[in-house]
Amino acid sequence: MYQNLDLFRTADAMARHAGARQAVVAENIANADTPGYRAREIGAFAETYRDHPVMALRTTRPGHVHSAPMASAARAHLSDAERSPNGNSVSLEIEMLHAVEVQREHSRALAIYRHALGVIRTSLGR
Repeated sequence: MYQNLDLFRTADAMARHAGARQAVVAENIANADTPGYRAREIGAFAETYRDHPVMALRTTRPGHVHSAPMASAARAHLSDAERSPNGNSVSLEIEMLHAVEVQREHSRALAIYRHALGVIRTSLGR
């Protein structure tokens, strides 16, 4: 029942996006000493959502309007950070800031999900 509500789909997309960003941050930190490694990053959810909205347009028949799925929108790109003499562009300080930002995004997604679930439970009288 609740999978079809747009609010739950958006919260799910936010949590998945935060997970993808955290994976990229973890990979960057793991390769902080690898010569020639270029740091990668994924933009914030708001930027990705603006380009690929989660909520599709309502259609009158199947195939009327095609929209790109959210999962394909979160693509990592190379960071434009300054490179060290060995060619590595990972900055642990920047990656730690990204990790905190990602944790906040994930917490926000869970808070939205919990609140929407609470509203549904209240409306059902439970």
